[in-house]
Amino acid sequence: MTILRLSRPLHLLLAALTYSLGASIADYLGKPFRADSFWLGLVGVILAQVSMSLLSEVFRPENEPIIENEALKDRLALRNNALYISIASLTAIAFIAYTLYNNNHLPLSSFFFLLLSILIILTYSIPPFRFINRGFGEFLLAAHLAYVFPSIAYILQAGGTHRFLLLTIPLTFLAFAYFIVMNFPSFASDTKYARMTFLTRLGWERVVPLHHIFILFTYIFFALAPTFGLSLSLIWPAFLTLPFALFQIVQLRNISLGAPANWTLLTATALAVLGLTTYFLTLTFWLR
Repeated sequence: MTILRLSRPLHLLLAALTYSLGASIADYLGKPFRADSFWLGLVGVILAQVSMSLLSEVFRPENEPIIENEALKDRLALRNNALYISIASLTAIAFIAYTLYNNNHLPLSSFFFLLLSILIILTYSIPPFRFINRGFGEFLLAAHLAYVFPSIAYILQAGGTHRFLLLTIPLTFLAFAYFIVMNFPSFASDTKYARMTFLTRLGWERVVPLHHIFILFTYIFFALAPTFGLSLSLIWPAFLTLPFALFQIVQLRNISLGAPANWTLLTATALAVLGLTTYFLTLTFWLR
């Protein structure tokens, strides 16, 4: 159960959702659905996200407990298990890539995103880079989930890239805003253990306005979708989450001004904004 929790199931759910978005864009553009590529690719991105989460725990500094009140023996066993699962996951990804390539379902352009995914996983988790503790981890997470995964899904279905993948840009900023929000409830413990998150690196005075900018940029980008060939009739369902996004901004602003914090409501709102926006776009492309 601890390994499952450390794998961050919500991140895996978001990975599956953003991956489905890429496949739905290919379907909308009339590309034939490749079931084997879709399912193998989905397994691959889930394993990639599992590796990203678990490797960050394997290399967690000694002064930071993985679980509360852990014994040294339990910590070593948990770390070793996480390492073995990560290695097995990366090996499985390599096997999936080989299988797809051997069946001519892995075009050359997909290797860029595959290598980018591996690079993000390693720089996020492993010293000497370990960007999770340098204040850049949230952006790498957002890019991995909202940019790399849908791009991989589209390429596996269509064999190349398309300008419609520009939709991953606002989703990346929306994901970034979500991970910023997730920093606030753990701010005290992050400060205690000297973890360098985006929030502790810049301070809440700078991060709160940036969060608001990222949210607003997302919907402004959606509104400008016709400039790169996407009709607003396709994009409009994304605006259904705009009231929740504004509510998210208001909540964080009030907390920064000293109002009592309801972290459960705030994090649930941020997750709903990201998840539902991706879901509405995915559903629209599938149904059109």
